[in-house]
Amino acid sequence: MNPSASATNSTLLRAFALIEEMLKDDRATTAADLCQRLDVPKPTVHRIIGQLEQEGLLQKEPDGRHLSPGPRLRKMALGVLAQRSVGAPRRAVLQKLAEELGETCNITLLDGHELVYFERVETNWPVRIQLHPGSRMPLHCTASGKLFLALMPPHRRRALLSGLTLTAHTRHSITDREQLEQELEKIANNTLSTDNEELIDGMVAIAVPVYDEVGQIRATVAVHAPTIRKPLISLMEWAPALRRAAAQLQAVLDL
Repeated sequence: MNPSASATNSTLLRAFALIEEMLKDDRATTAADLCQRLDVPKPTVHRIIGQLEQEGLLQKEPDGRHLSPGPRLRKMALGVLAQRSVGAPRRAVLQKLAEELGETCNITLLDGHELVYFERVETNWPVRIQLHPGSRMPLHCTASGKLFLALMPPHRRRALLSGLTLTAHTRHSITDREQLEQELEKIANNTLSTDNEELIDGMVAIAVPVYDEVGQIRATVAVHAPTIRKPLISLMEWAPALRRAAAQLQAVLDL
């Protein structure tokens, strides 16, 4: 291998190592943190960060110091997860849950300041709400979105909420920040979140977390239904079934 090829490979591997290290913790990471943890010279780390930032793979937070995944990296991650061969076990768990409950079930992910419907199994009922995989929804008025907010570190939640507009989608949407914080505290204590017609009139939902190997929320599994068929109190009876499905999803963790 010629020297230039060797240098290219070395830089590429260091870039992958840097991204991997950054993604290990839910805490915000700085270039100084990465220098220390990777034992790589400071100029090298800053050069790689600059290249990754140019390519949209990393981005700096508003404070100019902390790093987070860039839009291109997030899009790549969702694309990998959406591959059918990768997602077969995940899809099987969700299909079984939807058949057991007889209502639409979904898996959601957090992408920046939005909720992404990642995997979905629709009910066969004539009255249903159709939200296709890839649909993006606000955090403050969805069961899964509020669950992500409730279970993320407080400093991250404060930073995220400071940039969000709490738009009223229905008369039930929570648009007051203090009231939302109180709601999130209850959700964190119960590890169960609800949408009581907060996004769409006549639709209710509940969601539970799917954790990763270190106990951080990685996704949610949720069920929703129109109120003419299932009031919220009836959906709450399905919480144990959702938690069983969440445990199975964690076990196959190719989410």
